[in-house]
Amino acid sequence: MASSGEEYLVNRSKKIERRKRILTWVSIVSFVGSGLFAIVPTIQEVIENPSTQPVSAESSLQQQEQGYKLVLQREPENRAALEGLVKIRLESQNFKGAVEPLEKLVKLNPERQDYKNLLEQLKKQIGNQSKK
Repeated sequence: MASSGEEYLVNRSKKIERRKRILTWVSIVSFVGSGLFAIVPTIQEVIENPSTQPVSAESSLQQQEQGYKLVLQREPENRAALEGLVKIRLESQNFKGAVEPLEKLVKLNPERQDYKNLLEQLKKQIGNQSKK
């Protein structure tokens, strides 16, 4: 009788191991299948619709400048918008355009020496360009 009990336990552990392997394979196939269902449409979309042309830096600067102008229409003394506008215009080499908001910043913040220095440099640079 002891041997039939041992046989039962051995057979039962083999069945359990077989079920574990089957469950493991079913899980792997399910995981891979669900991954494919998520990835395949994305790959098809990329193949069918190539990405649009990247936005040029110049148009990006123009969009940012328009944004700052809109803020300044609502809040003419918004320091952050004025600083942003000056920065954008300097990056786009529009030195004459940067003078007006910088002058406004100097009027709003007379204690800020960096604004005054930058304004002086800009005016000198504009003067040098107009002499050429």
